[in-house]
Amino acid sequence: MPTTGPAPLAATTRIPPLTPGMRIGLYGGSFNPPHAAHRAVSLLALKRLRLDRVWWLVTPGNPLKDNHGLPPLDERLAQARSMADHPALIPTGLEAGLGTRFTYDTVATLVRRYPQVRFVWLMGADNLTSFHRWQRWKDLAELLPIAVIDRAGCSLKATASPAAGALGRFRINEAEAATLADRAAPAWVFLHGLKSPLSSTALRRQGLGSASGGPTAALVEK
Repeated sequence: MPTTGPAPLAATTRIPPLTPGMRIGLYGGSFNPPHAAHRAVSLLALKRLRLDRVWWLVTPGNPLKDNHGLPPLDERLAQARSMADHPALIPTGLEAGLGTRFTYDTVATLVRRYPQVRFVWLMGADNLTSFHRWQRWKDLAELLPIAVIDRAGCSLKATASPAAGALGRFRINEAEAATLADRAAPAWVFLHGLKSPLSSTALRRQGLGSASGGPTAALVEK
């Protein structure tokens, strides 16, 4: 049975268990609310990249967004655990534990502390369109490989984005996706196969939660 109630915040802000040689996808966001597309992206990445785990980095607050009205971290973590419902999908508030605010600082800390772990950054295609606005985004691309997961209506805009252009020579063929975690950064791949149009922003506008089924329950995972 999945854990749906809030766990002690101190426990959820610790770095999850890991061992040398593990292949771990890092999937960041506010998860407000978490929904079935988050799960589908993670399962797709697990399979196509041959990952051992995907950590959902539930941020205390996105520096690029207005965090007014953002639900408490422990509440979003509880919802994320309920939605993840898979032993390899691990929602964590480790950024709050580390005291990091920007993705680069979080990843740099993890890579430095665990050099024998193969981390991969996961992002939706919509995030690639704004990736060039992230703090130290080029340095982030030098820290770990990146997998961009396609999203309905975002393919052309994402692959024509400033970041995609700047990192174009480091893109690998999708047929080689299983090798991404073993590659030295910078390296990235664009993965197709996810057809969900869901987004947390759209769900909030519709006033829909994450755990009550609704349209999220009908998502087909490929």
